[in-house]
Order: sequence, then structure tokens, then C-alpha cells
Amino acid sequence: MDQGETEKKNARISAEDIIRAKCILDDYRAQMAKLIVAQKDMIDGLLMALIAGGHILLEGAPGLAKTLAVKSLAAITGLEFKRIQFTPDLLPADLTGTLVWESSQGTFSVRKGPVFTNIVLADEINRAPAKVQSALLEAMEEYQVTIGENTWPLSDPFFVLATQNPIEQEGTYQLPEAQLDRFFLKLLINYPAGDDELQILKLNNSLSGVRQGSKPPPVETVLNKQTLETLREWANRIHVDENIDRYIVSLVAATRPQATQKSGGGFDMPSKTGREGIYRYISYGASPRASIALHTCAKIIALFAGNSFVRPEDVKKAALPVLRHRLVLTYEAEADALDADAIINRILSSVPVP
Repeated sequence: MDQGETEKKNARISAEDIIRAKCILDDYRAQMAKLIVAQKDMIDGLLMALIAGGHILLEGAPGLAKTLAVKSLAAITGLEFKRIQFTPDLLPADLTGTLVWESSQGTFSVRKGPVFTNIVLADEINRAPAKVQSALLEAMEEYQVTIGENTWPLSDPFFVLATQNPIEQEGTYQLPEAQLDRFFLKLLINYPAGDDELQILKLNNSLSGVRQGSKPPPVETVLNKQTLETLREWANRIHVDENIDRYIVSLVAATRPQATQKSGGGFDMPSKTGREGIYRYISYGASPRASIALHTCAKIIALFAGNSFVRPEDVKKAALPVLRHRLVLTYEAEADALDADAIINRILSSVPVP
């Protein structure tokens, strides 16, 4: 890389590029709003992960438009989309592919699985056993799949969106922590408010039959691979002050009960009182992947907000979706009816803001 390219890479984002990014974001939101009512956090989170090149774990009750949102995203971006329904009898080869014997040629040929696409919807991922869930690990982490003796690169971009139902646990297999850590974000989908549900009724007031949901979403393609790469470049040029970086590291380190006994290196840790009040609820904290994801998310959130630099508020906004699936809570947290979001909010209030 020559000096000119290095200076361009390290240059701050211009006001014109911020305006252009805002226009792209507005077009994307407008298209998603044609079929998805409210759910702003989910809509922005999908694009955020796609820009960052990460994967999403989407949790919500049935009927909250999780699958529809992913189909709409694929249509808006013009990317290839495939859906995999996870079931207890699913095999790893059903995801990644397998070798097929060709008797006429006397050799094996490769039959690639549905992960060879741009956007993969892993529907109800916790309904398949661990050996099937782990088949996605290589694809999600290394963006490649090994079939037989050969390794095949996956499409670029490659984006996994996995869903799970929080209210049905019978016959499911809890995702292991190693796989949860590979999801860039975990988004929670809640029931719509009364006015929002009334708007949903108005959007679906035609008597077109039960097959209405199988039709492609009537949206325009306003994003493409080049646009996503441009948005990623702009996000990389968002300025992050060193104090913000230290704040990010302090937040993630504050999720680790063992690490918070020391506060060397000038990083701000919760007080002793704060540790005693929080860490009896945490068995294990977040890994350095969380620091990287929090840093990346904060930059994209700043870009979405039309700012050229990251504020502490951007980090706080990214904290819940980045950290909630990376904490392993104790039984005491469950007994006290505390979930990961409640613990993270306590940590946010205990770590000093720069």
C-alpha cells in the first residue's frame, strides 16, 4: 500500500460521505418499512451486521416477522438467499454438502450445501443437535467449508442469521458458548405496541389466502455488494478516540469476575461494592471478540447517526446486542429473575464514562 492509499484509509470521513450514508440508510429503512412495522432495532441491526461482516442470532416468539425481515433484506440487497429449517434429524452434510459417487465416471463429485450462498437463514437453530450446530462454526468463523479433502471458500458477502424461539425449550439443544461467541449480535424481537399492531392489520387486510406469506416481498433493490463495501469503508473512517477505546475495553473486562480484581493499565473498573453486587450473577464474561464487536458497532452507530466520531452513547447503545449472548449467568441470577440485559445495564452504570 503506497503513501496515498494509506492517507486515504486513515483520513476522517467527510461531511459529504456522511450525508450520502444517511441517504442510503433512509432508502434502506423505507424499503424495510413496506413490510416490517416498527422493529427499528432489528432493522438497523441487520444492516449493521451486514456492513460489519458479522452474524446475527435473532430471538423472538413466533409470528414476529423474523423470516420476513431476512427475506426482505435479501431482496433489498439483491443478494442470494437460502433458508435452512433446523430439525432434530438434520445432518451436518445437509448444511455444508457432501461427496456423491458418480458411477458413470467412477469418481466422487462435490454436492455443495445451502451454506454456499450470501444470506443464510438458520431457522430455529436450537432444534438441531450439537453436531449440526457445530457444522456452521467453520463457515461462520473462517468463511470456508471443508468437504472431504478439499476446502471451499464461501460467497462474499456471507451472512448467517439464526433464529430461536425463547418460549419453547422442549426438544431443543442449547447453543454452546463457543458458538454463541461467534455471533456478532443478538437481537431480541418483542411484541408490537397496540398502534403498531393496528398498522400491521392495515398492511395485511387483503383476503389473498394463506399463501400470501410465500410471495417475495415487494421491495426495491437499493443496496448491493459495492454499496455495502462503501458503507464499510466509511464506517472504518469514523474517528474513535483512545479514551473511547479504553472505555470499551473497561466495559468488556468488567463482565469478567476474575479479571475485575485488578485494574492495571489505567482502565476503569467497577468499585468493590459494584463487583460484589454484580459478579455473583456472572459465571463467565465476554471474550475479546466482544471488544472488537463493540468497537465496530459503535462506529457504525455513529455513522447511522450522522456523526464523524464515536461518542460514549454509541458504545452504550451497542452494548446490549453485543454482550447479552456472551455472558454466562449463575443460577442466582435466574433465581433473582435477572437476565443478561439487566446485568449489562448495571455494568454500564458502574463503569466511569470518559
